[in-house]
Amino acid sequence: MALRPLLPLVAALGFCVGVCAQEKPTAFTGARLLPIAGQPIEHGLLLVHHGKIVAVGDAATVRLSSEVEIVDVTGKVIMPGLVDSHSHIGGGAGADGSNPIQPDVRVLDAIDVRDDSIQKAQAGGITTVNVMPGSGHLVSGQTLYLKLREGRAIEDLLITLPDGTIAGGLKMANGTNPMRASGGFPGTRGKSAALVREQFIKAQEYKAKLERAKDDADKRPARDLALEMLVEVLDGKRVVQHHTHRHDDILTVLRLQQEFGFKVVLHHVSEGWKVADEIARAGVAASIIYVDSPGGKLETKEMSFTTGAALEKAGVLVGLHTDDGVTDSRHFLRAAGLAVRGGMSRDGALRAVTLANAQMLGLAERVGSLEAGKDADFIILNGDPLSVYTQVEQTWVDGRKVFDLADPQDRLYALGGPGAGDPRRVPLCCFGSAWDIIANANAQLFGGTQ
Repeated sequence: MALRPLLPLVAALGFCVGVCAQEKPTAFTGARLLPIAGQPIEHGLLLVHHGKIVAVGDAATVRLSSEVEIVDVTGKVIMPGLVDSHSHIGGGAGADGSNPIQPDVRVLDAIDVRDDSIQKAQAGGITTVNVMPGSGHLVSGQTLYLKLREGRAIEDLLITLPDGTIAGGLKMANGTNPMRASGGFPGTRGKSAALVREQFIKAQEYKAKLERAKDDADKRPARDLALEMLVEVLDGKRVVQHHTHRHDDILTVLRLQQEFGFKVVLHHVSEGWKVADEIARAGVAASIIYVDSPGGKLETKEMSFTTGAALEKAGVLVGLHTDDGVTDSRHFLRAAGLAVRGGMSRDGALRAVTLANAQMLGLAERVGSLEAGKDADFIILNGDPLSVYTQVEQTWVDGRKVFDLADPQDRLYALGGPGAGDPRRVPLCCFGSAWDIIANANAQLFGGTQ
């Protein structure tokens, strides 16, 4: 990958540092770069400035301005920050048991950004994530696309689209999870599909009334938050993120998508290998979870490690996800390794945890690859990303380091231990934390510290 435009750009950045008093551009040099959007670069250079990637290329061909801060990462591997297309970090919940279809519910209003699951995701190299409500409803609410920046409130992590709206999708599900034959919930697969069709038809009618009313407030129907959200789906403004496992359930989703014309990403697709050609013909993307231990629901019993390979071969856009806490965000890269073990290409598997997922979330212009102009989201590894021995050493979001394995607290989140899983310790005003009390008690009892 050539760096011909880099020299004048670096010089301009150096000049502006002196004149504009801006923060210094930073060059990470010497690492093996995996851009995802291009071929690997040995002894590469990644230049970032003001939260954006300025250039990516071969360090040997570049003379940097004296104003550029250089970070030598020789021997390391740098790749884009991981994008998790399906997670439940932050402890958020969506719809309740009052009815099976609740598109008005926002997971935005339920996420705890100080929950330690977010730090653990950073430790796993995840920088962008689709946080979902659960799958116990046909429609369980609005998902939220987040950047895992350091933040004290949910607003600090939001991704805002060019039109000013908050980025997110709509969570839907079929199969076993939303079936319970009580409280208006469906008892069969047929009834599940019927209820969804009924709501989308209502949304079409609501949309038509709004269009006929135009700017006449007297003719507009009463505002309905649930139908309003489904209209966004019908208009293509919001992607349906659809939980589905069995091959027949997958095909039901495709029928509904064809009938109503909404954008959809299939999630889990345990039996996707059975209907790979049908998924490809529909032009629909699929995000897979790999669970490497037996057990779970009956409808997942024919889950296969070959699903990624089958879908890739058929021409489907394939992503991977954690469904955290079904699988641990700290080990997301392992999913790519399992995909390769099942026959998926190495390039396809690495793309599945980065750029492919960014495409599914409609964020590929910003994240998912190391390219000039994109957000400076990247991770530094101490080895090949598909090796079980490799660790994420640093995670950077928008050009800021949010995880460092060398930091004792971050290392705790990455590897576990006392204090790693208790984000809401009881603070005692005069004596410190509960862990401090235990340590002091041990010292008094045993004459030393542990």
